[in-house]
Amino acid sequence: MVTTISPDRLAELQDEGDDFALVDTRPEDSYESWRVAGALHFPFGPEEELDGRLDDLRELVGDVDRVVTICAKGISSGNLATRLESATDEYEVNAVDGGMKGWSGVYDRVDLDIADGLELIQLQRRAKGCLSYLVGCGETGDAIVVDPTADTDEVMAAAAERSLSIVGVVDTHVHADHVSGGRDLADQLGVPYYLSDRAEERGVEFEFTPLSRNQVLDVGNLAVKAIAAPGHTSEMANLLVDDAALLTADTLHVDSTGRTELEFSEDEGEQGARMLYETLHRTILAEPESVVVLPGHVAVTNDGRFEHGSPGEPIATTIGEARTGIDVLDLDEEVFVDRLADAGEKPSNYEEIIDRNRGAIDLPPEDRAELELGPNNCSA
Repeated sequence: MVTTISPDRLAELQDEGDDFALVDTRPEDSYESWRVAGALHFPFGPEEELDGRLDDLRELVGDVDRVVTICAKGISSGNLATRLESATDEYEVNAVDGGMKGWSGVYDRVDLDIADGLELIQLQRRAKGCLSYLVGCGETGDAIVVDPTADTDEVMAAAAERSLSIVGVVDTHVHADHVSGGRDLADQLGVPYYLSDRAEERGVEFEFTPLSRNQVLDVGNLAVKAIAAPGHTSEMANLLVDDAALLTADTLHVDSTGRTELEFSEDEGEQGARMLYETLHRTILAEPESVVVLPGHVAVTNDGRFEHGSPGEPIATTIGEARTGIDVLDLDEEVFVDRLADAGEKPSNYEEIIDRNRGAIDLPPEDRAELELGPNNCSA
């Protein structure tokens, strides 16, 4: 009987540099659009037999002792693993439990050393590039969570490991690429759930605690300032933590900006692009060069790799590095607007995800994973 491995164990095998072949059995279009880094393609159906294809598989995987299979949910990959194990004893064979659906729930927790007394943890969602934050006061143990995904157990575990007590939850904007866990986490803990005071204009249909421009949240001895940053969305807020770190969400990434046409679709994002240009040049880049920029996403390529950095390493830059190193920030306004009009493929199911995140529709947990499959595509 084939032994399954968890998606977290697959991540460990990748990080340890183990010599194995990862074989993706999904159809070609699914494989080409989004896959685990290093995955080889061998399409295989849930009822298919291996007869006549064993040599092709041998040639594909090369000289390895271990073959790990993966598909969308673990069905067709389990079939291939079973048939491969029956056909030959030359490989240790495993299938990834839950497939890509399970892989989308793998996280890395990265401690960021930015300032004394500041506990700042970046939670990286490896398959999607979503970045959430736990911001804590090292002296009092109070903390807030920023942009949590629906996998709220991850941030709860991070807080427990560091003896931090969550006193508030913030969503910087109405997310389009993933289902937010902000409301659920705040309800679970009985703490305030914060959104920008402009979120009501997005049609948000549930109660929240509004954050006004330049409002400061006291988190223990930390001062967390809400900065209005429209562009990616009209209600976007960034968070300045103790004048040392700026959580920029989808306003500014480490190598790009956020796209602007997901909300502002009628004019291909022009209105949002002009807002974003002003936000960047009059607000974000006006901060001191030493301020650390902590984005809400890192782009994940179609072949499953981070475009900047690696999982488990801090995804960060500084105001100074961004100003000199991100070419789109050197453009004048008209060229910037033109550049953002062609931001590429939109996130999968983004309109339905937006509706869920503003409370317009309910979403059963089993449907959430289906909506989120695929890359985040939030960068311009």
